[in-house]
Amino acid sequence: METVTIPPELEAYWKALDCGFPRVQPVFEDCMKEALTKLSNDGIDAYLEYARFLGKMGRGAEPILIFLEEWPGVAKILGEDALPAVIECVRRMYKSPNGKAITPFLQSLPSVARRLPTQPQLQEYLTLLLDFMERTTGSVHGIHQTFPSPGLPEMFKQIPVLLAQLSLGGLTAWVDYGVRYYGDHPERQVEYFSLQSADSRAVLQRERHGTLLMDNERKLDMYLRSLWQEEDLLIPYSNTGEELHKVIPYFDKLGIRVPDVYDDARGVTGIDRYRAVLAHIVAHRRWTTPVHADNMSPFQRMSVECFEDSRVEYLAMREYPGLRRIFLALHPTPDEFACDPEKESGVRHRLTMMSRALLDPNHVYQNQHIKNYAQRFNDLMQKGDSSMEEMADLAVSFVARTRRQSDQLPKTHFKDTEIDYRDDNRHMWLFYEDSDDEEMFDEKRQQAAEELTQGLPPRHYHEWDYNNQSYRPDWVSVYESLHPKGKASDIDKLLEKHSALAKRLKKMLDMLKPQDKVRIRYQEEGSELDLDVALRSLIDFKGGSAPDPRINMSHRNDGRNIAVMVLLDLSHSLNEKASGSNQTILELSQEAVSLLAWAVEKLGDPFAIAGFHSNTRHDVRYMHIKGYSEHWDDEVKGRLAAMEASYSTRMGAAMRHAAHYLEQQQADKKLMLILTDGEPADIDTKDGRILIEDARMAVKELDQQGIYSYCINLDPKADEYVSDIFGKQYTIIDKVAQLPEKLPELFISLTK
Repeated sequence: METVTIPPELEAYWKALDCGFPRVQPVFEDCMKEALTKLSNDGIDAYLEYARFLGKMGRGAEPILIFLEEWPGVAKILGEDALPAVIECVRRMYKSPNGKAITPFLQSLPSVARRLPTQPQLQEYLTLLLDFMERTTGSVHGIHQTFPSPGLPEMFKQIPVLLAQLSLGGLTAWVDYGVRYYGDHPERQVEYFSLQSADSRAVLQRERHGTLLMDNERKLDMYLRSLWQEEDLLIPYSNTGEELHKVIPYFDKLGIRVPDVYDDARGVTGIDRYRAVLAHIVAHRRWTTPVHADNMSPFQRMSVECFEDSRVEYLAMREYPGLRRIFLALHPTPDEFACDPEKESGVRHRLTMMSRALLDPNHVYQNQHIKNYAQRFNDLMQKGDSSMEEMADLAVSFVARTRRQSDQLPKTHFKDTEIDYRDDNRHMWLFYEDSDDEEMFDEKRQQAAEELTQGLPPRHYHEWDYNNQSYRPDWVSVYESLHPKGKASDIDKLLEKHSALAKRLKKMLDMLKPQDKVRIRYQEEGSELDLDVALRSLIDFKGGSAPDPRINMSHRNDGRNIAVMVLLDLSHSLNEKASGSNQTILELSQEAVSLLAWAVEKLGDPFAIAGFHSNTRHDVRYMHIKGYSEHWDDEVKGRLAAMEASYSTRMGAAMRHAAHYLEQQQADKKLMLILTDGEPADIDTKDGRILIEDARMAVKELDQQGIYSYCINLDPKADEYVSDIFGKQYTIIDKVAQLPEKLPELFISLTK
């Protein structure tokens, strides 16, 4: 290596440094010249003294090199007085097993100084680091002062990203979460503090800086009331940053769903972004009338949504012209020639350009179709409010005129096509056929069954942490599948065994059956001929037109409007023998649920049956036994006959997932029956209360969704915990052998 000579004027400083690393000498001159321009005389003395200490630590040349290069710039921001606190933090790491964290700590100092430019902020940050270090050092497997903190150096590498998105309070909360839940898991701790885990990104999203909904909810509520004469609950949601799982604003009967935080974007403040979202949603609620979507293609529906979004915004801007500035700023302006029609589908690209042209009279697009349809849109709007039906006609015409062969290509042009202040438009569509969340038609039912058998991607649910009084975001992974089939004849034998009980139940059911009948027309198969439709079909046939085959009608009973979800705990303890019986609890549960299903089928209530068990939070299994659109037939009986019990009972996650299906049902009363033989528990929870408290919160969440939950508990010791979860909404059946008799009777008493 070529020898570098220290200039005479810097010789004294070089001697004071007393450094023997060959890599330091070539950079010393430049570092020292910068220090002399930025530091005072006392600052120079401290600079050299602490640099000499870093060089003598035995950690190689990196610490002293980084310090010499970075400290003058850091001191310019923080002040020279900040140096002792920084070096004290280094000393604490040096005296602990965390010496390897010193280099990334020093490397992160410039980013820290830019984001935390005052000494009080720096001191709070250093206190946070030292607390983090002490809580995670030597905690692995309970061996004190042996292992370094796995997450500390990883966090230093991510500090620029973290401080760019979090306030100091947010960073503290993010660190505290990681230490609390991963303090004794080295590998998971590394994943968390290096921002690799979903939990880490979810908590980061939760703690992000920006315009928080919780801080501005009252202001936005007044905005809705005063300007729009609307009053609704604002419900926040968090996006983890993963595009595939990104939620879009929407509204339903529970309230308006909006992000929990908005950053400033495109020159628009976070609070104005909230106002834009709410204005767009309220405009839909005021002026949009749903139309039927059954006969429209996906491209046509996308186009209708584009034109209708523009129509309601036009009407909103006519009422409040100040909205135009916000909408125009937030709406993307795609380059007219950015999409290559030979290589990618341009549907989204064309519709976004069309939307921009409808919003902005001064648009720059030269495409003749866009110009023509923008003019037609404006002509309609000049005549009055127009309607969604007119927008639908215009949109379908636009799709027909602009379609290309390349629209079918799998690769789609997405750049500058996301209009993030608009909702997901679920409210715009009606469907002729009644359906539920699981199946629609017989041919689709088979397809759904095949998909469920193969397994679906996990659905992630939060879990309540009573220690921290907050939710752990995306904590539990629920895998759903269709339960394997067994012999339906086994269930028939169980029903035959309880034939006397069935006769007694039938008398009770007859008193509960609703008497009001409602006619269901336009059925290809039904109980009787619909004469009006049949005559019209005959006339069509005689006239040479295709007749409508839906010439039958059927009836359903009205006056009793209840939807039921039966959720079965299938944990390992069900394999135990029931007291006073030679049968297992699982076998008695099969008998009871069979009788219950038979009874509910007789009443005509829509109901579903599902079972669950868990093997840690990463593997909660939810198995469909009967769907709402299925009848109590051999297919369902076969699944019930094949029930097996294993693993543990993570009840809260299963209840939330069951509620996902139950809340889709159109019913005045929604009842969830949970049949279990013990308290919520799992092998990855050391605290026995944590899953009990989570189940209690799940019950509260269901209540807010309009779902009444009721527990049938087979544990003689259930008094110790079941009321904590369900309040007074439970029954304890001490004599499990009586379950087949008690369960249907209990259901009847709950729904009479």
